[in-house]
Amino acid sequence: MLTYSFANLQGESMYAHLYKCIKNDITSGVLHAEEKLPSKRMLAKNLGISLITVENAYAQLVVEGYIYSQPKRGYYVARIEQQPLPQKTERQTLPALQTQTAPGLSFAKSSVPPDTFPYNIWARLLRNTLTTADEHALISDTSAGGVLPLRQALAHHLYQFRGLNVAPEQIIIGAGTQTLYNLIVQLLGRNHVYALENPGYPQLAAAYQANDVFCRYLPMDAQGIRADVLENSGADILHISPSHQFPTGIVMPVSRRYELLRWAAKKSSRYIIEDDYDCEFRLFGKPIPPLQSVDTEEKVIYINTFSKTLAPTFRISYMLLPPHLASLFYDKLGFYSCTVSNFEQFTLAKFIEDGYFERHINRMRTYYRSKRDRLLQYLTQSDVAPALTVEGEDSGLHFLLHLATDAKDSQLVQAAAAKGIQIKFLSDYYHEKVGDSSHTLLMNYTGLADDKLYPALDTLFTVLKPYLKL
Repeated sequence: MLTYSFANLQGESMYAHLYKCIKNDITSGVLHAEEKLPSKRMLAKNLGISLITVENAYAQLVVEGYIYSQPKRGYYVARIEQQPLPQKTERQTLPALQTQTAPGLSFAKSSVPPDTFPYNIWARLLRNTLTTADEHALISDTSAGGVLPLRQALAHHLYQFRGLNVAPEQIIIGAGTQTLYNLIVQLLGRNHVYALENPGYPQLAAAYQANDVFCRYLPMDAQGIRADVLENSGADILHISPSHQFPTGIVMPVSRRYELLRWAAKKSSRYIIEDDYDCEFRLFGKPIPPLQSVDTEEKVIYINTFSKTLAPTFRISYMLLPPHLASLFYDKLGFYSCTVSNFEQFTLAKFIEDGYFERHINRMRTYYRSKRDRLLQYLTQSDVAPALTVEGEDSGLHFLLHLATDAKDSQLVQAAAAKGIQIKFLSDYYHEKVGDSSHTLLMNYTGLADDKLYPALDTLFTVLKPYLKL
C-alpha cells in the first residue's frame, strides 16, 4: 500500500501533493510499468484523506499519461520511456545574461541623450489614447500592416517631409528594421542574391545571413555602388542607403541613382531596398530626396525608423512597398499580426498628427548641429589639427576624420581603449578584413553627453598625438 506524509504541505493542496508523490515514485522506478495502484477508496482510507483528494490526484496523473484506467479493473502505471539522468557539468553563464561592460566614453556608439526625449508629451498622449481612443480598436488584433491612423499620419508626413505621394495601405509597420528585413526576405524570397554595401552596417549583414539568404558585398567608389559592378555580381536585390551611407557618409548623386534604377528595371525579380535611417538629420541645406521619389517602375522598397529620431529602444519602424508588392504582401503574409502594440501605434499617430514629431525633429536637428559645430571647432583649434582632415560632416550623425599616421588602426583602437575611450575605424566595417590601415576614424558624436564631449576629446587626442604626423 502506498504511504505518504501530509505533515508539511507548506500551502500546497493535498491532491497536488499526492499527485507529486505518486509521479515521483513512477519516474524514479519505485512503481513499475503495469503495476496496479490501490483503488481510490482504499488509498483514501489508508492515507486518512478524502476520496475527492485521491480522485483529483489520479485524474491529473491520467491526463498527463503517468497512469491509465481500465473499466471495472482499476488504475495501472503506464509504460514510460525513462529519460537518461543528466550528466553533472559545470554550470555556465549564458551569454545573454553576462554583464556587458561598455566603455564610459564612446565615439563609436549611436544613442539619443535621455533628456531630449519628450517624456511629458508622450505620457500625456498615451493617457489620452487610453481614455479617448476606440476601445475595440485598442485591444483588437490589427492588420499585418498596422493600425490605419498611424499609416495615414506617416503617409502625410512622408508627403510633407520627403515628397512621397503614397497610400496608407502601402505602409507596413514593424517592431524595428530587423523585423522588416525578415518580412522582406519572406516577401521577395530566399532564392535571390542580396547585394550589400561594403563597408557597411554589420548588423544588416547578420540579419540577412540569419534569414539564410546569399549575400554579396560590393565595393563602392566616391558615388556609391557602381551599376556595372552590381550587374556582374549576379544580385537580384540591392540594399543601399543612398542619402547617407554608413559608415562612409557617401551621398549618392542623382546620376548614380538613375543608373541603379535602370539596373533594377531590367528584370522583374530585381528590387532596391532604400534604407533612409537618418534622413531627418541633414545638418546643411535641404534633405536629399529619396530614391523612391524618382522610381517610376515600382522597384524601390523604402525603409525608415524612429530609433534615430526618438530613441534606439523605440522599436517602431516602417517600410513603404510599391503597390504591386503591397498587394503581394497581404496575399502572402497577411496572416501575420503587426508586431507593434496598438497602444504605441495610436500614440505615435497623435504625436505625428499634432505636430510634435516635426517640432521634435527641428529641436534635435538644432541640438546636433550645435554639438557637431563644437566638435569641429575643437578639431580646428587643436594642436593636432594639421594631421586631421574632416569629411562628410553635413549629413547624418557621424562624420569621417582622416588621420595622418602610419600606425595601424587596431593599435590606435587599443591605445584609446586603455584610456576608456571607444573608437572605430573605417576598416572595422568591411565584411572581410581588407587591411588595418584606413587611418579613417568614425566620429559619432551622439553617444556622448554634452558635459563629457570635451573631456573625451582631450583624452582621445592626448592618446593619438604621439602617433600623428605633425
